[in-house]
Amino acid sequence: MRAGICDMVAVARIIHATLVVPELDKNSFWQDTSIFSDVFDEDYFISSLASDVKIVRKLPKDMSGVTKAVKHFRSWSGMDYYKEEISSLWEDYKVIRAAKSDSRLANNNLPPDIQKLRCRACYEALRFSPQIEAMGKLLVDRMRAYGPYIALHLRYEKDMLAFSGCTHGLSVAEADELKKIRDDTSYWKIKDIDSEEQRSKGYCPLTPTEVAMLLTALGYPSNTPIYIAAGEIYGGDAHMGELLTRYPLLMSKEKLASVEELERFLKHASQMAALDYIVSVASAVFIPTYSGNMARAVEGHRRYLGHQKTVTPDRYTNFFIFLPLKCGQFF
Repeated sequence: MRAGICDMVAVARIIHATLVVPELDKNSFWQDTSIFSDVFDEDYFISSLASDVKIVRKLPKDMSGVTKAVKHFRSWSGMDYYKEEISSLWEDYKVIRAAKSDSRLANNNLPPDIQKLRCRACYEALRFSPQIEAMGKLLVDRMRAYGPYIALHLRYEKDMLAFSGCTHGLSVAEADELKKIRDDTSYWKIKDIDSEEQRSKGYCPLTPTEVAMLLTALGYPSNTPIYIAAGEIYGGDAHMGELLTRYPLLMSKEKLASVEELERFLKHASQMAALDYIVSVASAVFIPTYSGNMARAVEGHRRYLGHQKTVTPDRYTNFFIFLPLKCGQFF
């Protein structure tokens, strides 16, 4: 979400466009109804980028009825693509609608001013809404009361496992449930996935048991406070046993805050993820078990703020290290 918004800020600058405050995806797996101002501080977003890009809250009335160019911007495109192909659309249209915003702009070979704008948009202008910032700070304070903590981005949620086809360690019934979810989700194009092949290539998130062994191998003592930055872990305690046994100080939003405190966020996955983002950025150590969008955003934010330790497991190498698990051998 963050990366896509920042790319659109940069694209608006490149093609000399006024940017309309982005609409958040409401058709994702979690069907979140949040709008931009529910998650981010809209006023701050507009004002902080005013000298770079003009941003308006909604399309002006005199343009609401005009024919729009609905365009799927080409993935990882550079300056020439936007200056030539996309800018040429202004000859026939007054409004260009980006059908997708993720990974639309190249990471490299862009002018320094565009790269700097992306960073400012991502790590300064995209401040969370006041209610999320306040709740996030409360969670950070409560987590720090236990001492320096690890934020563990444990991507072991139902959507992740269903999408990736990673069913290692799951029961047949669980694997079948995930397969059905994948089959029933129309915009997930790949349906038949070999779980062990995925895992052997490093494409699967680490399991909670593998994370427990990794932390032990890295020398973290059993009294290390760990914040689980994730949604509902698939299978719950049934899959968290080894991690909880080795590291009993496992915390989460739900453990640190009351139902009443979290009530306004509970039915909104993007807002709950924003709370995890805040706690992760503030952690002493950040460990993602999968290199997804949030993991990359948090790691980048921590670098932007200065040197803060991030441990990114090599999932391909770990596959061979964890092979003895099949024989029940733990370390």
